[in-house]
Amino acid sequence: MTRLPDFRLETYFSRWEFTARHHLTASDAQTMPMGELLSLADDEDRHAWDTLSLGYTETFGDPGLRRAIAATYTHADADDVICFAGAEEGLYLAMHALLGPDDHAVVVTPNYQAAETVPLSLCEVTGVALDPARDWALDLDRVAAAIRPRTRVVSVNFPNNPTGKVVDPADFARLAALCDERGIHLFSDEVYRGLERDASRRLPQAADLSELALSLNVTSKSLGLPGLRIGWIVCRDRELRSRLERAKHYTTICNSAPAEILARIAIKASAPILARNRAVIDANLPLFEAFFAGFPDLFEWRAPDGGCVAYPRYLGADGVEEFCARLVQEAGVLLLPASIYRSALTATPADRFRVGVGRADPAPALDAFSAWLRHRR
Repeated sequence: MTRLPDFRLETYFSRWEFTARHHLTASDAQTMPMGELLSLADDEDRHAWDTLSLGYTETFGDPGLRRAIAATYTHADADDVICFAGAEEGLYLAMHALLGPDDHAVVVTPNYQAAETVPLSLCEVTGVALDPARDWALDLDRVAAAIRPRTRVVSVNFPNNPTGKVVDPADFARLAALCDERGIHLFSDEVYRGLERDASRRLPQAADLSELALSLNVTSKSLGLPGLRIGWIVCRDRELRSRLERAKHYTTICNSAPAEILARIAIKASAPILARNRAVIDANLPLFEAFFAGFPDLFEWRAPDGGCVAYPRYLGADGVEEFCARLVQEAGVLLLPASIYRSALTATPADRFRVGVGRADPAPALDAFSAWLRHRR
């Protein structure tokens, strides 16, 4: 196994996330206080919270939590669910369960760094890039051409981080069918599902389309509850699910009991939570639209199809890396430059930056951003 490289995003955040005055690149939706979440609990879950014993929990996850997760799928039951300490643990262990030195994987870029660096530490990987010149389109013919006899995994992420792209549901179904025909596991990162601007474009969950597919999700992003650190994979391949459990014995073994009860409450109440978070994004997008329209010589802006991050283009002569560095140092406004999303697999644009649109009241950050831009002119 190849040694994993530094995680660029987390290294950058370690320096700036809690010291910058304005976190304008947050990847999660607006969170809520504990009391507000508990107010959404039904009688069963409130009793479970009030009487909770702080012992070990099941490796697969709290049974009630797994039932609640399974209820959000069409073709899964609780036995198809395994919970993890966030989405990252699920991704890491799934790749180790699925891939070995003689295997091959296909990964769509740009992406969350671990989506490619973990497979690359295990086997050969081919990248297929979303096309920025065609609204970040995914070319299914290129995916098919990248597949080899040894391909075991095709890894995708929609709504995409960082671009906010959502592919056509029919194309996603064709991708799942392509993987099924070749006996390949479709690994689908769905952590932003539920925050689509157009609900008719919401993708089916991969685990509902195929018994071989894995659907990865988490409480952190669309639900805005990253402090719970609860993620999950749904997969109807029971033998694979058993391997995931055995792999988890070497990492967290089990999750936090309080976090699993709180996650259970959130998932049962996901409809109002997601509606609230979509409303925050809907209110924010005109503010971002107006901000970027005020600097047409510096930015090309496009609102995301889904999720709560976007990936505008920077047109300044100084380049996006220097621009982002000066902005956080001089104005305290944190963005993520394109280098965070560079890929070892494909060419990726070097003139983009990630902005978050899911947090309440971005006006102070945008005001500080605007003042800095006008001052430096």
